[in-house]
Amino acid sequence: QVQVVESGGGLVQAGGSLRLSCRASGRTIVNYAAGWFRQAPGKEREFVASISSLKETKYADSVKGRFTISRDDVKNIVYLQMTDLKLDDTATYVCAVHKNRYYVDVQATDSNDWGQGTQVTVSS
Repeated sequence: QVQVVESGGGLVQAGGSLRLSCRASGRTIVNYAAGWFRQAPGKEREFVASISSLKETKYADSVKGRFTISRDDVKNIVYLQMTDLKLDDTATYVCAVHKNRYYVDVQATDSNDWGQGTQVTVSS
């Protein structure tokens, strides 16, 4: 049974930073792509960032230059470093580990193992 657990969310002022972690257990993620998505109340889930097994990265335009995705395959963890946070970044952030893809494209409709999410709230 694969488990994906996110942590690191919280309340932060605009302009602040947070680092989210996504820990997978039950299988190694070293050969698989992973990604972060977010969902705000009343909105659809949207792509934030993804990383391939070779550490190629991809970002949504709205977070480019502010967020950095990385992975530690020894620890089986994917990180999302978020800086210069804005009010619009408020959402539940959810991690996805692809079940069979190594390259960077991770879509919400793909065959992924999903976590439950961690809440990020940015205040003014």
